[in-house]
Amino acid sequence: MRHTLLLFSLLLVAFRSDKPAYQLYTPTLKATTYAKLLRQAADADVVLFGELHNNPICHWLELQLTKDLQYQKKGNLVLGAEMFETDTQTALSNYVQGQTTAQELAAQARLWTNYETDYKPITDFAREQRIPFIATNVPRQYARLVSRQGLSALDTVSAKAKSQMAPLPLTVDLTLPGYKAMMEMMSGPAHGASGTTKSGHPTANADMTANFARAQAIKDATMAYFILQNLKPGQTFLHLNGDYHSKNFEGISWYLRQQRPNLKILTLSSVEMPDTDKPDRENRNLADFVLAIPADMTKTY
Repeated sequence: MRHTLLLFSLLLVAFRSDKPAYQLYTPTLKATTYAKLLRQAADADVVLFGELHNNPICHWLELQLTKDLQYQKKGNLVLGAEMFETDTQTALSNYVQGQTTAQELAAQARLWTNYETDYKPITDFAREQRIPFIATNVPRQYARLVSRQGLSALDTVSAKAKSQMAPLPLTVDLTLPGYKAMMEMMSGPAHGASGTTKSGHPTANADMTANFARAQAIKDATMAYFILQNLKPGQTFLHLNGDYHSKNFEGISWYLRQQRPNLKILTLSSVEMPDTDKPDRENRNLADFVLAIPADMTKTY
């Protein structure tokens, strides 16, 4: 009998009757609830939802949060997303306002390849509810220009192009942990050594890795700038972006605070982990809410 009970207990451990698709945590990794996330999000000026681009749980929770905030804020919700670039704002606004078709949006807005499965539900809800939807990301050709030639290359672009990005000159703090980690990753063995010459000047590869971080920064700064340009008192601006753009309270959040130190910002960081009941200590202080998702969750692409 004792052996039977032991075997039954082991089976309960191995095969949990409950299979939650996610678990939310506080910055100190204390389990928390969606109700608390919603309550704090509704009280925030800006919510930065750091997603994993191919994770269906992220996209589903973004949609639920959008719907619930629309109900809570009663018309004082604004949406924004990294997935739409600032030069496509007219196309996005026309669609959300019901003036154009889905086919016209696709032809005009350079939609991401996973738009249909991952972002169309939110865009269509914005259209249904007439929620303002802001294209916040810098046009990709300018981010690419910075990654290849540095920020000084933006001095040569047109006035119209400059109106589609954060005001120049742009301050970039490459000592921030996120940008520093990015440069270290880019300068690893797979990318070749970087550093300085004997005369103390940066090597070509060091310049390249620094420019890669600066390209990330022009995206972060532009998203922050257009969030603030479209945020009015009493509103909550829900912004969707890749996790790297806001985790550790850096990226977009850092640029927001440079301009508006007293802004009430709430961040969410998405993390895949083997056991959502046992988050690693390395996941501490990633954001105001940590979204833990099973590592074997299916992907949208």
